[in-house]
Amino acid sequence: MNTKISLITVTYQSASTLQSTIDSVRQQKYSNVEYIVIDGGSTDGTIDIIKNNQDVVDNWLSESDHGIYDAMNKGFELASGDLIGFLHADDVFASPVVLDLVCKRYEESSFHILYGDLEYVRPEDIKRVVRYWRSGSFRRRQLRQGWMPPHPTVYVDRKFFKKVGHYNLDYRISADYEWLLRALSRPTTRVQYLPEGMVRMRLGGVSNGSLKNVVVKSVEDFKALRDNEV
Repeated sequence: MNTKISLITVTYQSASTLQSTIDSVRQQKYSNVEYIVIDGGSTDGTIDIIKNNQDVVDNWLSESDHGIYDAMNKGFELASGDLIGFLHADDVFASPVVLDLVCKRYEESSFHILYGDLEYVRPEDIKRVVRYWRSGSFRRRQLRQGWMPPHPTVYVDRKFFKKVGHYNLDYRISADYEWLLRALSRPTTRVQYLPEGMVRMRLGGVSNGSLKNVVVKSVEDFKALRDNEV
């Protein structure tokens, strides 16, 4: 398989979890991977971890930004692969063959967007799965009911990503949801579902870390639905 994957990890003060993320990239059996790390100016040892793993990290930068989605946009601008995927700094791949499966499906179907299933794990024990998010097959009509695939499992054709555009920084918490809504609501978008656990995500995170953020996310999600006329 000749498909090149650009895998992007966004970090900020991620020294406690980043090594496990990088290790899971190192363990992938698929080798045609461009691994990019975008850091927001960490001071906790994150940079040392990046520097110590440059056998895996192909490109990185560390500078102040306007939040996670600004950093993700920066990563996309550096990417040169056929496919774009994001693996967050507190997530790991669920198995060593995830990227193999993604590329095999891409070469069979030339999808615009592929997504799979997500495993929620304990922060202190990433082998302990506490919830399995089975995404199910894509049906466009479900978008207006709030359905959305888990963003950490999504892989996008880079040319299609460019056509859809960057993450909208007007959304502080839900820019990934808005981007997927923008992309999936297009009637010509070719979508594939991979019924496999692809990523293990530690419980917690920005969107559900506090009641305030839950409220902000709900407001932003509604705005995204309205803005995209779903």
